[in-house]
Amino acid sequence: MVKDREKAHGKNLRKGRFSGPGMIYVITTVTRDRKPVFADFFTARTLIQVLMRHEQLGFAQTLCFVVMPDHLHWMMQLQEIKTLGETVHALKSITSRKVGNPIFQKGYYDHAVRKEEDIKTLARYIVANPLRAGLVRNINNYSHWDAIWL
Repeated sequence: MVKDREKAHGKNLRKGRFSGPGMIYVITTVTRDRKPVFADFFTARTLIQVLMRHEQLGFAQTLCFVVMPDHLHWMMQLQEIKTLGETVHALKSITSRKVGNPIFQKGYYDHAVRKEEDIKTLARYIVANPLRAGLVRNINNYSHWDAIWL
Protein backbone atom coordinates (compact mmCIF):
# COMPACT_ATOMS: atom_id res chain seq x y z
CA MET A 1 0.00 0.00 0.00
CA VAL A 2 2.80 2.43 0.87
CA LYS A 3 4.61 1.57 -2.37
CA ASP A 4 1.46 2.41 -4.39
CA ARG A 5 1.14 5.79 -2.66
CA GLU A 6 4.85 6.43 -3.25
CA LYS A 7 4.48 5.70 -6.99
CA ALA A 8 1.42 7.93 -7.28
CA HIS A 9 3.16 10.71 -5.36
CA GLY A 10 6.28 10.50 -7.56
CA LYS A 11 4.11 10.64 -10.68
CA ASN A 12 2.20 13.66 -9.34
CA LEU A 13 5.47 15.50 -8.71
CA ARG A 14 6.08 15.55 -12.47
CA LYS A 15 2.76 17.21 -13.33
CA GLY A 16 3.23 20.72 -14.65
CA ARG A 17 7.02 20.59 -14.39
CA PHE A 18 8.79 23.03 -16.70
CA SER A 19 12.49 22.86 -17.43
CA GLY A 20 14.02 26.13 -18.56
CA PRO A 21 17.72 26.82 -19.12
CA GLY A 22 18.83 29.78 -17.02
CA MET A 23 16.01 29.31 -14.52
CA ILE A 24 16.79 28.93 -10.84
CA TYR A 25 15.31 25.94 -9.04
CA VAL A 26 15.27 24.66 -5.49
CA ILE A 27 15.37 20.88 -5.54
CA THR A 28 14.57 18.64 -2.60
CA THR A 29 15.22 14.94 -2.89
CA VAL A 30 14.79 12.39 -0.12
CA THR A 31 16.52 9.11 0.71
CA ARG A 32 14.69 5.79 0.48
CA ASP A 33 12.52 5.27 3.54
CA ARG A 34 14.09 8.49 4.88
CA LYS A 35 17.10 6.52 6.07
CA PRO A 36 19.81 8.89 7.35
CA VAL A 37 22.45 7.71 4.86
CA PHE A 38 24.05 11.16 4.70
CA ALA A 39 24.78 11.05 8.42
CA ASP A 40 27.80 9.10 7.17
CA PHE A 41 30.49 11.68 6.36
CA PHE A 42 31.82 9.77 3.32
CA THR A 43 28.36 9.42 1.76
CA ALA A 44 27.53 13.09 2.30
CA ARG A 45 30.86 14.20 0.78
CA THR A 46 30.30 11.87 -2.19
CA LEU A 47 26.99 13.62 -2.93
CA ILE A 48 28.71 17.00 -2.66
CA GLN A 49 31.44 15.86 -5.08
CA VAL A 50 28.75 14.87 -7.59
CA LEU A 51 27.09 18.29 -7.16
CA MET A 52 30.41 19.99 -7.92
CA ARG A 53 31.03 17.72 -10.90
CA HIS A 54 27.60 18.69 -12.30
CA GLU A 55 28.78 22.28 -12.21
CA GLN A 56 32.10 21.48 -13.89
CA LEU A 57 30.26 19.64 -16.68
CA GLY A 58 27.94 22.60 -17.20
CA PHE A 59 24.69 20.88 -16.17
CA ALA A 60 23.82 23.36 -13.43
CA GLN A 61 25.43 26.14 -11.46
CA THR A 62 25.10 25.39 -7.76
CA LEU A 63 24.03 28.50 -5.85
CA CYS A 64 23.67 26.79 -2.47
CA PHE A 65 22.99 23.40 -0.95
CA VAL A 66 22.65 21.60 2.34
CA VAL A 67 22.94 17.85 2.73
CA MET A 68 20.77 16.72 5.62
CA PRO A 69 20.95 13.18 7.04
CA ASP A 70 17.99 11.99 4.93
CA HIS A 71 17.61 14.56 2.16
CA LEU A 72 19.23 17.22 -0.01
CA HIS A 73 18.18 20.82 -0.63
CA TRP A 74 19.87 22.23 -3.72
CA MET A 75 19.41 25.69 -5.22
CA MET A 76 20.78 25.71 -8.72
CA GLN A 77 20.59 27.52 -12.02
CA LEU A 78 19.87 25.10 -14.81
CA GLN A 79 22.17 25.26 -17.83
CA GLU A 80 21.35 24.32 -21.44
CA ILE A 81 23.03 20.91 -21.58
CA LYS A 82 20.35 18.87 -19.80
CA THR A 83 16.75 19.28 -18.72
CA LEU A 84 15.83 19.61 -15.06
CA GLY A 85 14.73 15.97 -14.93
CA GLU A 86 17.91 14.73 -16.60
CA THR A 87 20.08 16.81 -14.27
CA VAL A 88 18.42 15.56 -11.08
CA HIS A 89 18.28 11.98 -12.35
CA ALA A 90 22.01 12.08 -13.16
CA LEU A 91 22.82 13.49 -9.70
CA LYS A 92 20.87 10.73 -7.95
CA SER A 93 22.10 7.95 -10.23
CA ILE A 94 25.80 8.89 -10.13
CA THR A 95 25.74 9.35 -6.36
CA SER A 96 24.09 5.95 -5.85
CA ARG A 97 26.64 4.27 -8.13
CA LYS A 98 29.58 5.88 -6.33
CA VAL A 99 28.23 4.88 -2.91
CA GLY A 100 27.44 1.37 -4.14
CA ASN A 101 23.70 1.12 -3.57
CA PRO A 102 20.45 2.93 -4.37
CA ILE A 103 20.02 5.90 -2.03
CA PHE A 104 17.11 8.04 -3.18
CA GLN A 105 13.35 7.70 -3.40
CA LYS A 106 11.86 8.15 -6.83
CA GLY A 107 10.82 11.65 -7.73
CA TYR A 108 11.83 14.94 -6.21
CA TYR A 109 10.29 18.27 -5.34
CA ASP A 110 11.24 21.31 -7.37
CA HIS A 111 10.42 24.96 -6.93
CA ALA A 112 11.11 27.35 -9.81
CA VAL A 113 12.29 30.55 -8.14
CA ARG A 114 10.24 33.53 -9.27
CA LYS A 115 11.83 36.86 -10.13
CA GLU A 116 10.18 38.58 -7.19
CA GLU A 117 11.69 36.13 -4.68
CA ASP A 118 14.84 37.18 -2.86
CA ILE A 119 17.37 34.50 -3.77
CA LYS A 120 19.74 35.25 -0.88
CA THR A 121 16.91 35.03 1.67
CA LEU A 122 15.87 31.70 0.17
CA ALA A 123 19.49 30.50 0.28
CA ARG A 124 19.79 31.48 3.96
CA TYR A 125 16.61 29.53 4.68
CA ILE A 126 18.00 26.45 2.89
CA VAL A 127 21.39 26.60 4.59
CA ALA A 128 19.76 27.07 8.03
CA ASN A 129 18.05 23.65 7.84
CA PRO A 130 20.55 21.98 10.23
CA LEU A 131 19.87 24.74 12.79
CA ARG A 132 16.09 24.29 12.58
CA ALA A 133 16.50 20.50 12.78
CA GLY A 134 18.58 20.88 15.95
CA LEU A 135 21.64 19.20 14.44
CA VAL A 136 23.91 22.12 15.40
CA ARG A 137 23.64 25.42 17.25
CA ASN A 138 25.91 27.25 14.81
CA ILE A 139 25.90 26.60 11.06
CA ASN A 140 29.71 26.82 11.05
CA ASN A 141 29.67 23.53 12.97
CA TYR A 142 27.87 21.72 10.12
CA SER A 143 30.09 20.37 7.34
CA HIS A 144 27.69 19.69 4.50
CA TRP A 145 26.54 23.02 3.08
CA ASP A 146 27.76 25.86 0.89
CA ALA A 147 26.52 29.00 -0.82
CA ILE A 148 28.15 31.13 -3.51
CA TRP A 149 27.58 34.28 -1.43
CA LEU A 150 29.83 33.15 1.42
